[in-house]
Amino acid sequence: MKNSYYITTPIYYVNDVPHIGHAYTTLSCDIIARFKRLDDFDVFFLTGTDEHGQKVEMAAKNKNIEPFDFVDEVSKNFKNLLNCMNFSSDDFIRTTEKRHIDSCQKIWKKLIDNGHIYLGKYSGWYAVRDEAFFLESEIIDGKAPSGAPVEWVEEPSYFFDLSKWQNKLLSFYEENKSFISPASRRNEVISFVKGGLKDLSVSRTSFSWGVKVPNDDNHIMYVWLDALTNYLSACNYSEGKNQESFAKFWPADIHMVGKDIIRFHAVYWPAFLMAANLPLPKKIFAHGWWTNEGNKISKSLGNVINPFELVEKYGVDQVRYFLMREVPFGNDGDFSNSQLINRVNSDLANSYGNLFQRVVSMICKNCNEVVPLKPNNYKNEDLFLINSIKNSMDDYRYLIDNQKFDQYLKNIWITIGNANKYVDEQAPWSLKTSDFSRMEDVLYNLLETIRQISILLQPFMPDTSKTILDHIKVEHQDRHFTSINKMYQGGITITKPTPMFPRIV
Repeated sequence: MKNSYYITTPIYYVNDVPHIGHAYTTLSCDIIARFKRLDDFDVFFLTGTDEHGQKVEMAAKNKNIEPFDFVDEVSKNFKNLLNCMNFSSDDFIRTTEKRHIDSCQKIWKKLIDNGHIYLGKYSGWYAVRDEAFFLESEIIDGKAPSGAPVEWVEEPSYFFDLSKWQNKLLSFYEENKSFISPASRRNEVISFVKGGLKDLSVSRTSFSWGVKVPNDDNHIMYVWLDALTNYLSACNYSEGKNQESFAKFWPADIHMVGKDIIRFHAVYWPAFLMAANLPLPKKIFAHGWWTNEGNKISKSLGNVINPFELVEKYGVDQVRYFLMREVPFGNDGDFSNSQLINRVNSDLANSYGNLFQRVVSMICKNCNEVVPLKPNNYKNEDLFLINSIKNSMDDYRYLIDNQKFDQYLKNIWITIGNANKYVDEQAPWSLKTSDFSRMEDVLYNLLETIRQISILLQPFMPDTSKTILDHIKVEHQDRHFTSINKMYQGGITITKPTPMFPRIV
């Protein structure tokens, strides 16, 4: 039986169109999901949209349409992003779906039954933009820490006894060192929890667009309790613990989030789950933000990066490669068109594309379009090249499991660089007249290396990898990681290639 692996993006708030941040988070999940599938895991990759809350109700009102019609339209933009960026998600959850509403009401009842929710009155600062409450000490110049405007709210509210979970959370973080990554975010969360937790208002009465509190229709569930529950809804939590997909996939292996929502995922969510007697996810990873040519991205500056336009201009695999190669995942990064063009031209066109082009063209020209057969013996320099990936598979697994995407790509490009150097040193064009059989061995070794590289690049650049593996006639069942050790046999007829990555001028 296969090992299961459950990975989630945050569900995206539908008050706007998708931007580079949404594409970046989902891309990181897509890469892990694709890698795990190729490594023989049964993967469940979830994304979706967060469609409730005051902000959505106001946005719909401003457009003079019903909230459901508004979210129905905007949610499509996020579904379109999946196709645009070639994401391979297994499910798309919407918080307006019945399965989700049922899960929210089920967890609410569990928290009530376990004595962790009580009725009171809320008075305090609330930021509609963040859908979050803030303490007096957190308000800076009349605004939330995020810069969002705040308003004073007084209304009846149900409260979750978050204050009781402080020590249990700190103990859990101590016992599970890798629960929050990277380390800077872990330190930030621990510092916040040590600063003291207050009970959390988990319902609102001043608007109506949300999940109704069971047995009290005057109250709407706090949007974060509603939103976080999506990770359970998609596993059919509402149908019971013994339900097959819940038993199989919960707890999640990783929740991928932006650093701005780490508190909700690493403090509130584990407390809710503990209080409901449910297992906690294994890892929360909070990545950094992008700036645009050195400037903070904002609608007011008009410098929001549109992923649809990027893909249209540069190509989907080029954009996927750049976003994962440019910055160590977890750090903030600066988006630059010139740097993207530079990566496409140097890494993709000159290195990877050129290697494929040279090798296949030489086979077509010098071997009558037939791939040479597997050599009978190898020189040391041959073995160094053809074993460099197959002997490093555990390193690549480690890099994926620790979200070190840029290092994964750097390591592959070292092999690509070594292969290009091997071409120059072995000079197959000279061997053609001096030692034809050695030329055949050299070309075979190069194509075998390209095969392994392309199998390993499938999670990052699925279209390019497919094109190359199709071109050199690698069967579909031989594209999993178990096939890396299965040497290419040769003797196959191939055709002249077209350039994989046209240079961008």
